Order: sequence, then structure tokens, then C-alpha cells
Amino acid sequence: MSFDSVDQRAAVGHQVKALEEYLEVQLFRRLNRALLLTDAGQLCLPALRQGFEKLREATELLRTHSTPNLLTVTVEPDFAAKWLVRRLERFNSRHPQIDVHLDATSRTVDLARENVDVGLRYGPGDYRGLRVDKLFNHEVFPVCSPRVLEGPHSLRVPDDLRAHTMLHEDWDTMDETWPTWSMWLKAAGCDFDASRGPVFSNSSMALQAAIEGHGVALAGSVLAADDLAAGRLVKPFDVSLAAPVEFAYYVVSLEADANQPKIAAFREWVLAEARSRK
Repeated sequence: MSFDSVDQRAAVGHQVKALEEYLEVQLFRRLNRALLLTDAGQLCLPALRQGFEKLREATELLRTHSTPNLLTVTVEPDFAAKWLVRRLERFNSRHPQIDVHLDATSRTVDLARENVDVGLRYGPGDYRGLRVDKLFNHEVFPVCSPRVLEGPHSLRVPDDLRAHTMLHEDWDTMDETWPTWSMWLKAAGCDFDASRGPVFSNSSMALQAAIEGHGVALAGSVLAADDLAAGRLVKPFDVSLAAPVEFAYYVVSLEADANQPKIAAFREWVLAEARSRK
């Protein structure tokens, strides 16, 4: 047991004891390594829970009121780096009164309990209690530096990939619907082992390695769009794999908060950006 956990347990114990002395009622039965509610504790537990929930709601209202122009957006790191950040200045120019705080994370975020206003996520879109708007679907296909096409081993057909280094992502960290190299090669009619090659923990690093000419990456159309448009990457083949129809990129917010001016402004802007694809 760490010193921190010992200190925390002791602090909780002192708080419980102080509460019981204040109420002049025993709320817990103390066992060797546990606390159990007494009958009095069980009786008041529902009301206490309701009171704590009201306190949480009041605290959230105060937080929102004190920072009305702060918009916190949770977004996956790759999507932030390869798509959102490059466009965010257009939102800032249009809405200078709103200060955007980007929280780049892939973990599950509870919009109802955390200080987050909007989420940008890839997934099925079936999020209960949330306002959900689709940004776009995506496809997956090989990409590489233009220099690779000019090298000694040209890429004219998918089978030419045999002579090139395959850049991989750590698929254990990806959604199970995200196509892999083996899935793409099978769809392209190729039959060879593509398991060798560098492995990266996220798409941004794999795409950067492809830009530097270190091999061929399997890229999502959304994340690679800007690099393709700028000529840093090229798509050597026409073969693509689409993720399941129900999976896409979405912008989400709490249904109850969806019409707050700052949230509505961001949602309308990001949807317009998705439609423009620029």
C-alpha cells in the first residue's frame, strides 16, 4: 500500500468521524478493512445522494456562468493534429469572443460529468442523451511520398508493394472496424505477408514517416486529406476500403446544452468545414 493511499484513507476516516460527531448519529460500522452503513446510514443515503447531485449541478452552473466564453472540446489526438488544428484559426476569426480549449485524448469522456462542452469522435454514432451530427465517413488506402514513385521500384499495381517497406500502426489501440494492411491487400487481390515493418502508436506518426519517404502507410482519407492536397503524400492506387457504414466521425454534445450559443456556433462551424473539405 502506498503512503498516498494510507493518507487518503486516514483523511476519509477523519471526515466520517467528524460527520458522525456533528450529527450525533453513527453512520458506519467499522470492520477490519471496511466500513458498512448502519440502519441510520442506509436511511439517509438516498437523500444524501440527491443532495450531492444537486450540489454537483449547482457547481456546474457556477462554472459555466463564470467562464461563459470558454469552449472545451475533446478530440482524438490524430484528428486534432491532422485536421482540426489546421482549421481552427478560421473559427477563432469568426468567433473571437470564444476561447477554445482542446483536450486531445482518446479516452471515453463523460460530457455530463466532466468540464467538456463538445466532443469530436470516430465511432458508431449511437450515443444516448447526446446531440449527434455526422461530420464524414472515411476510407482507407495506401499513401506514400511522391519520391517513392520516382524510385527504382515503381508502384503501378498493388502487388508492387512487395518491394517496399510497409508502415504499420499499433492496431491493438485502434477501433476493431479500422481496416488493416492484411484486409486491404486481400481486397486488392494480393497474397503476401505484409507484417514486417515499423510500427507506430498513432496515425500521425505513420503518415509523417510516409511523408519522409520511409515507406508506404495505410491512411484514413480524413487524416491524410491535407497532406494529399498539398502534394506531401500521393495515393498510388485506386483501391480503397470503407469502414462499416455505421462508423464515422461525429460532433457530439449534451442534448440539453446543444443550443448554447458557443456550442451551437462551434457545431455549425465544424459541420461547414466538413462539408467544404478544404
